[in-house]
Amino acid sequence: MSHPIDIVIYHNPECGTSRNTLAMIRNAGIEPHVVEYLKTPPSRALLEQLIVRMDMPVRDLLREKGTPFGELGLGEASLSDGQLLDAMMEHPILINRPIVVTPLGVKLCRPSEAVLDILPSEQQAAFTKEDGEAVVDQAGRRII
Repeated sequence: MSHPIDIVIYHNPECGTSRNTLAMIRNAGIEPHVVEYLKTPPSRALLEQLIVRMDMPVRDLLREKGTPFGELGLGEASLSDGQLLDAMMEHPILINRPIVVTPLGVKLCRPSEAVLDILPSEQQAAFTKEDGEAVVDQAGRRII
């Protein structure tokens, strides 16, 4: 009897990178738990935990494009991690995406094919991203 694989994707359906990442998870035969983080943002404690598990600076998780990054002055180097987290809690659109949690690790999947590094299952078929870029061949192997 096989055991289900627990994978979570913090997803924005309006984002092509996020949609491609979700599709690659499904191409591995896995149906993840999809959290639309703009509707259901992670708690501050969970976001902090995800950042630690991704082993990245808080600032690296900030999204600039299409957000109030500039008007909030978040480019200011003197801002503390706590202040950056405060901004992400107040404006979840500032959290870059997609973040994927698998038994093999946690990763900000930009570019989307970065998810292949942490999926516990192989790709089951060829995969081409929305922009036409082939990422996985017919044999399920990553195209480099």
